[in-house]
Amino acid sequence: MSGGYVRVASRTDLEEKKRLVVKSEGKQIVLFTSDDGILACNNRCPHEGYPLSEGSLSSDCILTCNWHNWKFDLKSGNTLVGGDELRVYPVQISGDDILLDLTDPPKEVGIRKALDNLKASFRRQEYDRMAREIARLNKAGGDPLDAVRNAIRWTHDRFEYGMTHAFAATADWLTLRQRSGLSPSEQLVPLLEAVGHMSWDVMRETNYPFTEKQASFDPDIFSKALEEEDEETAISHLNDALNQKQDLQILFRLLAGYALAHYAGFGHSAIYVYKTEQLIGHLGEDSAPFLLKALIRNLIYASREEMLPEFRSYAGNLSNWNEQTPVPSSPLSLNEVGVTEALKQTVARAGQPPEELYRDLLGQLSRNMLHFDAGIMELHTKPVSQNINWLDFSHGLTFANAAHHLCSRDPSLWPQALLQMACFIGRNGAYTDFTQDMSDWTVDDPAAFLEASLTSLLDHGNPEFIVSSHLVKLTTAVKAEAQRKGQETIAPDLLAALNRFLNSPFKRKHTLRTASQSLDFVAREG
Repeated sequence: MSGGYVRVASRTDLEEKKRLVVKSEGKQIVLFTSDDGILACNNRCPHEGYPLSEGSLSSDCILTCNWHNWKFDLKSGNTLVGGDELRVYPVQISGDDILLDLTDPPKEVGIRKALDNLKASFRRQEYDRMAREIARLNKAGGDPLDAVRNAIRWTHDRFEYGMTHAFAATADWLTLRQRSGLSPSEQLVPLLEAVGHMSWDVMRETNYPFTEKQASFDPDIFSKALEEEDEETAISHLNDALNQKQDLQILFRLLAGYALAHYAGFGHSAIYVYKTEQLIGHLGEDSAPFLLKALIRNLIYASREEMLPEFRSYAGNLSNWNEQTPVPSSPLSLNEVGVTEALKQTVARAGQPPEELYRDLLGQLSRNMLHFDAGIMELHTKPVSQNINWLDFSHGLTFANAAHHLCSRDPSLWPQALLQMACFIGRNGAYTDFTQDMSDWTVDDPAAFLEASLTSLLDHGNPEFIVSSHLVKLTTAVKAEAQRKGQETIAPDLLAALNRFLNSPFKRKHTLRTASQSLDFVAREG
């Protein structure tokens, strides 16, 4: 041993074999002879571990892993073809001894390198490389959550229309990660799914920068800017609020009020406000500026469904809410009704305690999802407005879960939330079939079912991030609602609906429907 160097082999042995695998300090290293002297690197290819001692070394010291044709410059250590970096080791010669410096880099260097390489993996959406880089971050002694924190920072201004499910589902993935008894592999999955989804959603996107202006924070002007879809003003006030370390609860009350001011984004607005708040709770307030900017952009771009003919009676029912004090003696009867009837029956119960009415509406949302006529997904001659799938139903439940949280903090929002639940019920009612026998989906052991469902998410096998995000969002929401005190009567339908959803075919690509609708649309164009 000389300084930081360790003897690993003799020159005589290496010159006889031209390449030599040695083991020292837990490392497996391959030595090569070349015109530039002796070179050393990790024997395992950083891609999938193929032994580089079986690779090809060119005269200019380019090492090729013959497994996938990755190429490395052994003199500089650069990866020329491929992604992950190959570690090379400085070499010294002392007589017949070959000495290597096996000193690991400082913790900070290892952490920084892992994060830099994680960011580099975003360009081609290299899912397996992301997993390796997060593992390297952890091995270097870093906080694995920093992979998520940095991914949010890298991507928040690359969503053209603001926050997507990539951020929203991250809150649920991180909640799933907190379960006890998870193996290291199972703890890695939620981080990988979160980061991978962010990478996917911004792939090939440019930057859409937010204004850096600051305007003295005024809650009324901030809310008005949201209503008027004025991103620059809203972000300017947000920048000042963050700079002044405004209480985030004040901001979230304003954002929740706006999210429920409209039947917006098919319920996404309320869901995203709730999930942003949860995500900041997981990651800390240093992530708040990036998350809140992406959220505000999404709220501003969100569609307002109450402007559509189908939901136009929503506003009138909302304005009449406080005039309806008597509660009808008959129970809600919302099977297969339309939006108008669902809103009518809901506003007629405005005098009912909101938690009770919420339970009744949530029960109907659950029954609707349980009795979804899934055969509709196979039709290809219907208009675009009737392109219905499982997510139209799951959104009703995840919206309800988010709305309950927002209204628990600000009870003045209950009328909007309850009527919007009625909008989901009425809209989806036309696509249900209550003659179906759903007894096979009954859950006999709720605790065991939920445990198994959550565990299955860690190996869901679905190639689409948008689907896996809905799997984790819905399962998390159903668990919360099924276990909520006072909702024991509706829990069986909630669990049965989730059970059917998790175990039913989910058609994601509609080739014939797309072709048919496109031909029909073009034929009708002026």
